[in-house]
Amino acid sequence: MKEDYLKAKKIGDRTVRKALNEGRYPYLPSLSYALEEFSKLPKIPLGIHEIPLSMIVGTVTDERQNAFASDFMPILSVYTEFGTKWSNLIDSQQVEGIRDPIRCYEYMNRFYVLEGNKRVSVMKYSGAYSITADIERIMPHRSDEKEVQVYYEFLDFYKVTGLFEIVCTEPGSYQKLAAMYGMNLEQEWPDRPLEDIRSDFRYFLKSYMNKGGDKLHITPGEAFLTFRTIYRDTKLVEESESSIGQKIGNIWNELLSAANANGIVLLETPEAVEKRNSIFQGLLSMTPTYSKEKPLRVAFLYSKEAETSRWIYGHELGRNEINERFGGIVETIAFEDCNSPEKIDKAFAAAAADNDEVVFATSPDMMDAALRAAIRYPDMKILDCSINLVSSAVRTYYPKMYEAKFIMGALAAAYADDHRIGYVADYPLNGTIAGVNAFAIGAGLVDPAAKIYLTWSGKKNADWERELEKDLGIRVISGPDMIRPDDLSRRYGVYSLHEDGSVKRLAAPIWNWGNFYCQIIEKVLDGSWDDRDRVSRARAVNYWFGIASGSVDVILSDELSYYSEKMVGLFKSGLLSGGLRPFGGELHSNKGEKIADSEHPELTNEEIIEMNWLNDNVVGEIPTRDELIESVQMTMTKSGIQEKMG
Repeated sequence: MKEDYLKAKKIGDRTVRKALNEGRYPYLPSLSYALEEFSKLPKIPLGIHEIPLSMIVGTVTDERQNAFASDFMPILSVYTEFGTKWSNLIDSQQVEGIRDPIRCYEYMNRFYVLEGNKRVSVMKYSGAYSITADIERIMPHRSDEKEVQVYYEFLDFYKVTGLFEIVCTEPGSYQKLAAMYGMNLEQEWPDRPLEDIRSDFRYFLKSYMNKGGDKLHITPGEAFLTFRTIYRDTKLVEESESSIGQKIGNIWNELLSAANANGIVLLETPEAVEKRNSIFQGLLSMTPTYSKEKPLRVAFLYSKEAETSRWIYGHELGRNEINERFGGIVETIAFEDCNSPEKIDKAFAAAAADNDEVVFATSPDMMDAALRAAIRYPDMKILDCSINLVSSAVRTYYPKMYEAKFIMGALAAAYADDHRIGYVADYPLNGTIAGVNAFAIGAGLVDPAAKIYLTWSGKKNADWERELEKDLGIRVISGPDMIRPDDLSRRYGVYSLHEDGSVKRLAAPIWNWGNFYCQIIEKVLDGSWDDRDRVSRARAVNYWFGIASGSVDVILSDELSYYSEKMVGLFKSGLLSGGLRPFGGELHSNKGEKIADSEHPELTNEEIIEMNWLNDNVVGEIPTRDELIESVQMTMTKSGIQEKMG
């Protein structure tokens, strides 16, 4: 009917005007025009499938490009041959439906029509969800680009599910989604979990779009993953549309945070925190909300016991400092062995029952449970010890350790007579590579011939002491950062080995968790925790404190000469003043890549945190997830660096 065409054309004309006003291309994009290698890239026939109309975004050639607005609505005159054919097609569709499949190419999770543009237009106008299509897939070249890496993860997901419609944009998302349904990306899924995820997504998508999800800069697939993370036990098939919509509303700020193009707000220094010459003098001026009779209650969630874990032992020292510093107006409690989703959920429930107002979850592994708790207990202030994880409901915190590593690298180079220094890292989380590279750059400033021999304690069958000390014979080593209570060895921090096998400790980084935690607690006590005027509530906040805050430092052995102390002091002063910038100026990787030229300013915080390259004086590689011990692979999925493709 011409009336339908005129209505569709009115929509298309409006779309064109809006695009032009916003400076965007108003017509259908052409794949063959936009993709220079269109004719050269390999193509794989996939056969005939139902595909969501929302994923069809353009045409293959430019022949019909200007006949449609960018939303596939027609824009030519109703009196053209095109207008007549479109009108006849919608009449036929309303009586018989669309029988013949369109032909299209799929490239990077988007579909481009080769034959059947008018059929797509009519179906979109009619409000249909999907259309039958004969598909060929165009394979992009493998590369280190994030979008390409995630696409190849999608291909693994597609291979075992055959699903097109769930599109994720973050590395590890498909693996995490599969695990939620008790499946993986290696074996073909049986019918039951396949039907579960398909129906769950359809139910979610309908309510999500009704809430305005199409206006968010996040794919419905990523939004669905966030929803399933928080409401992991919800059976959507048993929920009403209004109930699903209410749950989506509960997590709307989380979705806005994930969609926020400006990402994470990194707070690098404590704002409005008074120097604690007398902490109690400051507390006297605070609103007397808390007292010894009514203390602020704070909980800590540990994955292990402090007696057996260097990491937990450091946090336990910080917890003890809170108990000592605030004169009884703050009380803390620790929940140990929170090493599974069920145990973490129970710990949060116990903290809520204990009226704990602040909860510190001390591992990136706890982030999903922290999100669930934040929705379940909205008055609880929850922080997760991680960096670069996006959440508006859960704040994150982590020390800026690369500053200490920079100083320690310079010190180590001063004592390595043969120019060789060993370095032990655990596993490549966000921020870890920055520590390695800062150490290497600091060493290179003192000794341009210095080489850093990198090994990973988190790899399967790793034995870093044997590898560095015995196999390579290295005498100056940067070992684990922290000591374990039951370990009498001096092999932590930077140390040197003597010919007789004795160990001389040179320096160690200070992870001053007590200082870190107390500064955050003060924000709760003085009421500034809720002062978010400078930050949108839909943005994630990460406390990333360094040497300037007192949360990071380097402690030197008493046996070092005063020259070493002066050198460390100069490096520290340079960091504080901004005169020394480890990642400013020329940078090269050990793969021969030029990361930055001599005129380049310092790398951005995001570039520092997400580094996935090693400095040119580092001898070693970054391990893949498969090379790491099983217990850390899930942590890598949550907070690991983006792997480079070989």
